[in-house]
Amino acid sequence: MGGNLAGLFQLDPGWAFLNHGSYGACPRVVFEAYQGWQRALERQPVAFLEPSRGHTERLRAVRQAVAAEVGAQAEDLVGVSNATEGLNIAAQSLPLRPGDEVLTSDHEYGALEKTWAHVCRRAGARVVTVEVPLPMVSADAFAAAIISGMTPRTRVLFLSHVTSATALVFPLAQVVTEARARGIITVIDGAHGPGLIPLALDALGADFYAGNCHKWWMAPKGAGFLHVRREMQAGVVPLLISHGWTETAEEPGPFGNSPFVDRLEMQGTRDPSAWLSVPEALRFRREQGWARVALDCAALAQAVAAQVRGSSGLPALSSTAFCAPQMVAMPVPDRDVVALKGYLEGLGVEVPCYRWRGRCIVRVSVQGYNDRADLERLVAGLGGFFGW
Repeated sequence: MGGNLAGLFQLDPGWAFLNHGSYGACPRVVFEAYQGWQRALERQPVAFLEPSRGHTERLRAVRQAVAAEVGAQAEDLVGVSNATEGLNIAAQSLPLRPGDEVLTSDHEYGALEKTWAHVCRRAGARVVTVEVPLPMVSADAFAAAIISGMTPRTRVLFLSHVTSATALVFPLAQVVTEARARGIITVIDGAHGPGLIPLALDALGADFYAGNCHKWWMAPKGAGFLHVRREMQAGVVPLLISHGWTETAEEPGPFGNSPFVDRLEMQGTRDPSAWLSVPEALRFRREQGWARVALDCAALAQAVAAQVRGSSGLPALSSTAFCAPQMVAMPVPDRDVVALKGYLEGLGVEVPCYRWRGRCIVRVSVQGYNDRADLERLVAGLGGFFGW
């Protein structure tokens, strides 16, 4: 790992880029495929975008490739620009009423906290936040904490699969099953899921699951998906009403797909190049043997986390069983996180530094273009700032 794979990417070699988790990074060959789709679009925009001239089939092929990777059916998912868009579609499609509750955890992504606050305010509902006990060492303890927040008013359960701020993998199976038994709709933020952890969406059974393709699958920015359980699809309303819209879910889709797919997939003039490039990103991962690469990355991430713990004396947020494989949120001593980030940037280290629930966190993401020298630069920078 390291030098050889770094050459397959377009990142500035002057930086130790340890923030793959925020926006991902696209390999050269995938980016070239992306630009190829853009050139094909511009050569004949009408022929490229008209559903009857092959566009429907191209989009369907991507859905089939994505579905095969995430353990789902192609008819149950659609492409969106990112997970936040997909989750907004889910949240704004739900018929919340005054007094309803949306149950969530204290580890959720800020943009989605704002989404649910807005949706609940408009409906007269409210968000109920459960504190997940830390350190996280037990699936049963996690489930107990979430289930304790369920009441007869709970209408929606919203959780991350992999948390952004704390880089934890939430064990969802038990709480999704319990929510289903209670008639609670489950909405899962899978922004970090695809390519980072194994997915089996049909088996999980969540009502809504949105994921990004640009993060750990390394597709171009602007590619994500929304998966919706078949029984929930009739109530899904896109953020834009356009050519794919049907007034009822019983009408056939105008472009040869289900109403669910056509409603969300055909929404006016959009550049589909990022979505069309997802199969190339998946091919790149297979050809490079990314399962092995990911294991090497996880080992590096855990090694640097252990080293930082040894210097800081601060405990981990979870056992390794619940830590995202290639991404670790590392508590550091209480300092000015803006100053810390600026100090590390001055050393050519790109890594998120932020405050979460009273803790100062440095979140390191390790991808196949990283090597041990990148991690050593980070550790040296932390030592220089904190005086270790």
